[in-house]
Amino acid sequence: MTTAEHDRSRRMRADARRNYDRLLAQARIAFAEHGTGASLEDVARAAGVGIGTLYRHFPNRHALMSAVFEEAVSELLDRSRALLDAPQPCTALVTWLREIITHAGEYRGLSRALMSASQDTSSALARCSDPMREAGQALLARAQGAGAVRGDVSIGDLLQLTNAIALAAEETPSDPALADRLLRLTLRGITC
Repeated sequence: MTTAEHDRSRRMRADARRNYDRLLAQARIAFAEHGTGASLEDVARAAGVGIGTLYRHFPNRHALMSAVFEEAVSELLDRSRALLDAPQPCTALVTWLREIITHAGEYRGLSRALMSASQDTSSALARCSDPMREAGQALLARAQGAGAVRGDVSIGDLLQLTNAIALAAEETPSDPALADRLLRLTLRGITC
């Protein structure tokens, strides 16, 4: 949860806080079961509130998705900081990219939404993608500094490729090894 959201949640009335928490819980369930395109009306109904209440807390789908994914993003950010001390910078970067693919695979449609949000800085999902970009840039710079990754590789391109791999894996559930194969192919293209 961002500082602004934490401050907002502390100022919420108790009933508004309960509604917010129920909406998040139901959105997590709906996104896991039906993907990120799940009906927001169904989310509101399952939370025991009207659609207007949902939109008061989350003005659009991306705002709700951002709130749902903040915990996972926080874990990925913590992981990136821990990997900055790993003895092999390229391995650390690859490990983190694999974890992003795993996370994106938890919710059908997340990869597509993240890919579109990467070009739309006004999107609520940018709150998730901006810190991820910074964390990934630190890992990438370390790998480039070690001479393990080409200098012309950008973190934006890597994150787009990572989301594309997650999307391909999502579209091909019959091949559980696809994401790893595609990531290995991608990495051959970025290494020195």
